[in-house]
Amino acid sequence: MKITVQSIRFNADKKLLEFIQKKADKLDTFYDQIISGQVYLRLENVEDEANKITEIKLTLPGSQLFCKEQCKTFEEGTDLAIECLRKQIEKHKQKKTDTAAAAKKAVLAAVQDEF
Repeated sequence: MKITVQSIRFNADKKLLEFIQKKADKLDTFYDQIISGQVYLRLENVEDEANKITEIKLTLPGSQLFCKEQCKTFEEGTDLAIECLRKQIEKHKQKKTDTAAAAKKAVLAAVQDEF
């Protein structure tokens, strides 16, 4: 999966970029039809320690998934956002499976009604 990382108001180091890519690649094990992903890393001007915001947007065929996390470190935010997206992927797959099963059932019912 192709991941684009944009760091806003700072320059992300190579180690952080590799960490994000490694974590994002794990999502391919849950759903192999992910087209691309965009990661936005942003520093907020607040006095709280948790001033680092990680936003991840995944593009799937026919839909998009999004998650935003605010934490003390970008690594922690990435972990939480990836877990959030993993859950969204599971829901998306279940919804897709249920829709396909309902369509198949409707076609079978229509065919049986003809006979």
